Amino acid sequence: MDEVVMAYYRKLVETGFEHAGSLEDASIFLENFAEISPACGGNTNDFMHIYINVVNEIISDIKYRSICDQTTNVAIEVLCTLVKGKTLGEVAGVTEQTFSRFLGSEDKRLQETAKDLLEFLNKGIADYRAQTGGAC
Repeated sequence: MDEVVMAYYRKLVETGFEHAGSLEDASIFLENFAEISPACGGNTNDFMHIYINVVNEIISDIKYRSICDQTTNVAIEVLCTLVKGKTLGEVAGVTEQTFSRFLGSEDKRLQETAKDLLEFLNKGIADYRAQTGGAC
């Protein structure tokens, strides 16, 4: 983990993980375990739940619960910051490079984790749209 990612993680520990928690009756609920995807860091005890409220195709709120490594915790916090308030269509434009620019870090582990999280999120959005008849 590079210095920038470590510094952001320390800031989260000191100030609190803004997006940690859950949402009742979330529009989208995503569940991931390390054995399914490397987005949780690869430890077989790791997990991630992401709760997303969607109002008029806009992510109005996003929260998560997880047990993951520090890089993944940074990535999920950045993901929440980047997508909250965006339309579901705009979320498709968020890339792992968006994470790198946001943090000012070219950390390869961060980019790999961001890519995994974005695939996870975009699959959840596609499933949501299929269930609700929303735009593709």
